[in-house]
Amino acid sequence: MKQSFFKTDLLVFSDREQLGRKAAEDIQQKINELLAVQPEVRMIFAAAPSQNEVLKHLVKTTNIPWDKIVAFHMDEYIGLHKDAPQLFANFLEEKLFSRVPFKEVHLMDGENTVDECDRYGKLINEAPIDIICLGIGENGHIAFNDPPVADFADPLLMKKVALDRACRQQQVNDGCFQQFNHVPTHAYTLTIPVLMSGRHLFCVVPGSSKKEAVYQTLNHPEISTEWPSTILRMHENCTFYFDKDAYGS
Repeated sequence: MKQSFFKTDLLVFSDREQLGRKAAEDIQQKINELLAVQPEVRMIFAAAPSQNEVLKHLVKTTNIPWDKIVAFHMDEYIGLHKDAPQLFANFLEEKLFSRVPFKEVHLMDGENTVDECDRYGKLINEAPIDIICLGIGENGHIAFNDPPVADFADPLLMKKVALDRACRQQQVNDGCFQQFNHVPTHAYTLTIPVLMSGRHLFCVVPGSSKKEAVYQTLNHPEISTEWPSTILRMHENCTFYFDKDAYGS
């Protein structure tokens, strides 16, 4: 099912596999459309179990010229050891970056507590971002812009944030950490203006745990940092991909 919603498109699928396959097809098509008129594509990827299916199908796609793509990711825990499997850099390395030959991959360093925001922000700011592959958190966060720290007019490109309790609990719910007190309390995140600056957004949100967040994203009466994901309704080129569990029957 597809419908027009605000400035966005919305697609609902019967299961995660169909969702991931279609999202990957659309991303592949957009990459090649862009490369027909420009020499490279700059992309930002989310790292979460919700993205597993789309990443799997992207890797399997045979007609993406990865050597013309510059890759980034959108957030990272602070304080975990560089080999920790929960690090988003390591998640994306396993699922994507090590599997196809990107032109460049730029990783956030969660162990750098001195100038990481400046370093990574400069890389992001070198040229426009063409495509962003993102999800929505259970509390409506996009990247790690939780409601208490989300700012639609944030002057920063990247910042250090304290993770709110709902966000940390989601990491346990997703199976990324065994216990709540194992989840880091702070992280780096690209800010909402950076995410909204992406020319084309592909927002993939499966699973029943996201049902309330999806409902509020689409139906909250205001574009509000109470549910940061509501801002996506204002993007000119954002496509939502939901399964029935997330969207509701």
